[in-house]
Amino acid sequence: MIKLVYVVRKRADISAEEFHDYWLHKHGPLVARVAKAIRAKKYIQSHTVLPEAGASVSQSRKMAEPYEGITEVWWDSAEEMSAGSSTPEGQEAGRTLLQDESKFIDFARSTIFFTEEHLIFDFTAKR
Repeated sequence: MIKLVYVVRKRADISAEEFHDYWLHKHGPLVARVAKAIRAKKYIQSHTVLPEAGASVSQSRKMAEPYEGITEVWWDSAEEMSAGSSTPEGQEAGRTLLQDESKFIDFARSTIFFTEEHLIFDFTAKR
């Protein structure tokens, strides 16, 4: 599978609470509505928690400020991902998502890339 990883920071003009609420309750359902059009198989939002602990760890390592979270979107293959963005429905879905993301994400301070997972271990799997 191919996975899009989108590491996000909020726009400066909204609070962290507003950002997380919009991302979860408005943008998440929008992604679910267009998932078939873009041929996505899985979508996860990971919201940053424990900001004080995160800041302490970051400061001790002289790291950049923390992100507000991570979005992960999976496709069966690079070909499926490409096919999902090449149809009129997929292209419209992409425009819709981009327009909505501009309401809460600071694009200049966020990043996006594609990955392929390599599982090393999974102790959460049921036996």
